[in-house]
Amino acid sequence: MHLHRIPVNQNHNSQGKKNATMWFWLLVLVGFYFLFRWYWYRQILQNLTDKYVLITGCDTGFGNQLARQLDGRGLRVLAACLTQRGMEQLKEATTQRLQTIILDVTDTESVTAAANWVKQQVGDRGLWGLVNNAGISLPLAPNEWLMKDDFLKILNVNLLGLIDVTLSLLPLIRKAKGRIVNASSMAGRISYTGGGSYCISKYGVEAFSDSLRRELCSFGVKVCIIEPGTFKTFMTDPKHNEESFQKIWNRLPAEAKESYGQGFYIKYFKVIRNLEVMRNPKLTLVTDCMEHALTAVHPLTRYSTGWVAKLIYVPFSYLPTALADFLMSLM
Repeated sequence: MHLHRIPVNQNHNSQGKKNATMWFWLLVLVGFYFLFRWYWYRQILQNLTDKYVLITGCDTGFGNQLARQLDGRGLRVLAACLTQRGMEQLKEATTQRLQTIILDVTDTESVTAAANWVKQQVGDRGLWGLVNNAGISLPLAPNEWLMKDDFLKILNVNLLGLIDVTLSLLPLIRKAKGRIVNASSMAGRISYTGGGSYCISKYGVEAFSDSLRRELCSFGVKVCIIEPGTFKTFMTDPKHNEESFQKIWNRLPAEAKESYGQGFYIKYFKVIRNLEVMRNPKLTLVTDCMEHALTAVHPLTRYSTGWVAKLIYVPFSYLPTALADFLMSLM
């Protein structure tokens, strides 16, 4: 009886062809996925000129840039500013379509008045978009250096004010089956040393946004979260951060100063100054994401923007806690 032996090279060639075919179809599927995602991402709503959008914190920074940007696109922007000066400067830089109002998100009476004003502006259309952009970052310092009022100062603006504004406008947003865009931060993904209540407030924004998104899904309302890295705005100005940090250090009890030491104080000061290198001046990276969340047919749930966010904070947030702690301590 003679056995027919298949050459080893023939088996090897056959396996090689199978592997090549498998990789070919895998690349096709990956290419199709990215092509579909690109097409899905680029679909923009029609009749944008009929849509009203309220933006908080329009005096400077992202809010100011977004208000001008959306006004240029033809949307009906309702810009809420904290100061009269901020309101006047924004009016000078935009068309007559844009309407402004003074709003202090920490004052419930101011929020209620703004909600009534918005209702008069939008009429039966409802409010298409709400961008909760207003926020502050100071005081920043190690938790032990802060007092309860320091925590409240930031929480009242970044979290409780955001919640108050959102709840007051929800009926109008539900009516329009619109969008809620909440400005969070990379500090809402991973806390850093000396973040004080800023990190706490942004974690709260993330939690509130997640629960709100799930609650309002059946009403056709979409909730999006913006997570910027470090950008060149008033909030990240090293000069103001240094002044705030200096005041907190000066009021510390002698025991606390001795425990932390002058070395810690100097090192923390260097970190604040090094922020200047990391501050991205291109604010449109963030406002383009906000605009997409408002105008896209299929907005994303989260937008992480800037190289600091994409290369540091997002990857760190997925690492084991011990490793993330170690890497953050190096920074």
